[in-house]
Amino acid sequence: MPEVFALSIIILLFSVIVHEVMHGFVALKFGDRTAEKAGRLTLNPIPHIDLFGTILIPALLIFTGSPILFGWAKPVPVNPLNFSNLRRGELFVSAAGILANFGLALVAAVIFQILNTLPQQFPSYIGNVLTFAVLINVVLGIFNLLPIPPLDGSKILMSQLPYNLARQYDRITPYGFLILLAFLMTGMLGFVFQIARLITTFLLTVGT
Repeated sequence: MPEVFALSIIILLFSVIVHEVMHGFVALKFGDRTAEKAGRLTLNPIPHIDLFGTILIPALLIFTGSPILFGWAKPVPVNPLNFSNLRRGELFVSAAGILANFGLALVAAVIFQILNTLPQQFPSYIGNVLTFAVLINVVLGIFNLLPIPPLDGSKILMSQLPYNLARQYDRITPYGFLILLAFLMTGMLGFVFQIARLITTFLLTVGT
């Protein structure tokens, strides 16, 4: 349905933008104003658009008839050297985007559950859109938890490792994209979507 497609695009864009804005917002709380000065603490999509992740990848997935729509926004600039507490700042800033996506998934699931309790039947496309909102945010949250640079999971892990181990771990950073590409091409990232679907089903049916 055209309305489901259009709303799904909007939800994907909103979800990846909220993810990035939360990184910048938490960084600001730890004393780093880099994102604020760059004009990235806004829900206006224009400053956040990434040619590859926001336009080309979603377009390719749509064109190829992929069962899942996926993408990302331009990373918000953060300077950890400005943090009032480096290790805590790295941890909380990196986790902020992931928690934002899980939070959005929970909100969408709650709305879905509330609508299901109403005596009148709501349009099926609304249920489909809310289901997509839960699924895509769970996918984004789990995907970014992976400890592969430059994903947030790698930064969370690095922030908690002893200095020497963190330096050794950081050596794989230049190869992170290639690792992700290899996982994607070999289907090894399929488990992310499998887990996301299980969590989505649970969130949409719990209590019913």
